[in-house]
Amino acid sequence: MELNTETVNTPPRPAATIVLLRDAHAGLEVLLLKRHALSDVLAGAHVFPGGKVDPQDAAPALQALLQDSPADLQQRLQESALQPAAAAALHVAAIREAFEESGILLAQDASRQHVETARAWLREGVPFAEALARLQLRLPTRAVQPWSRWVTPRVPTVTNKRFDTRFFIAAVPPDQEAVHDNHEATEALWLQPREALERYRHHAIDLAPPQIMSLSLLTHFRDVAQALEHARAKTPPLVEPEPFLQDGVRFVAYPGDPRHSRPKRAFPGPTRLAFRDGRFEPPDGFDTLFDRAPGYFDDA
Repeated sequence: MELNTETVNTPPRPAATIVLLRDAHAGLEVLLLKRHALSDVLAGAHVFPGGKVDPQDAAPALQALLQDSPADLQQRLQESALQPAAAAALHVAAIREAFEESGILLAQDASRQHVETARAWLREGVPFAEALARLQLRLPTRAVQPWSRWVTPRVPTVTNKRFDTRFFIAAVPPDQEAVHDNHEATEALWLQPREALERYRHHAIDLAPPQIMSLSLLTHFRDVAQALEHARAKTPPLVEPEPFLQDGVRFVAYPGDPRHSRPKRAFPGPTRLAFRDGRFEPPDGFDTLFDRAPGYFDDA
C-alpha cells in the first residue's frame, strides 16, 4: 500500500459502506471483498461493500420503498445538520452497494427466487430501483444499523480522493450467499474478525485503516445480535483521522489519542496506527488491536 502525502482541498464526497455479518459455527463472521487490482481506490485491498452515493439514491420513487421515513433515518444517524433526504440516500446507497458488489439483497420478504431474479437483472443492466419495483420489494432500513462515520483528512493516508463515509452494519439473510461481481471485486471472503486481522498480520491480505479499526472492534462480539445491540446503544462515532510525523514515521491518530483533537475514544484498542514498510500497524504491537479499553463498552 502506497502512502499519499498530498494535501487535498476538495470537499469529501458522500459515501456509504455496509459491514455484513453472519453467525457461523465458530462465531461471528464478516464479509470482506477484494478490490480489483485496477481499482482507482484501494486496489487489491480487502474492504467492506460500499461506494459513493449516487444521485438516484435520493430519487423519490426509490425512497418511497424505504421501511422508514427520511426524518426517522436522519434521527437514527444522529446528525442534526444532515438533511432527511440525504440521510435516506445514505441508507439506500449502503443497501444498493451491498447488492451490486456482493449479490446480497437486503429487502423485506425477499425469497430465494427474488434474489436470483434481481441478480440476473443486475447483470443485464437493470437499475437497482427498477428491480425493486418490478419485484414489489421494500428496503428494510430498520435492519441496517448506523455504525460509524469516517471522513478522509485533507492529507489522506491511502488515496488522494476524499470521502465522507457512513458505515452501517447488517445481518445477512440466512439463505443468501455472497457472490463477487468480478468487476469491482474479485474475491468474497467470510472471516471471523480476528482471523481477518491475523491474515493481515501475516501479509495474506491487505487492509486499509477503516477496516483495521472496525475489525478490531468486531473482535469483541460473540454474535451478530451482540454487535447490533452495541451499535444501537452508542452514538455512531465521527472518525476524522489526524496524521502526524514523529521521528520520521507517519502516524494516523484517532479520537482518544493524545495527538488527536477529540478526547473521547471512537474504538477500543489502539488510538493510532503507524505506517511502516507499506503497512499500517499499531505502534505498540499488533496484539493491541484486541485490547478491551476500560470503560469503552460501558459508555453508551
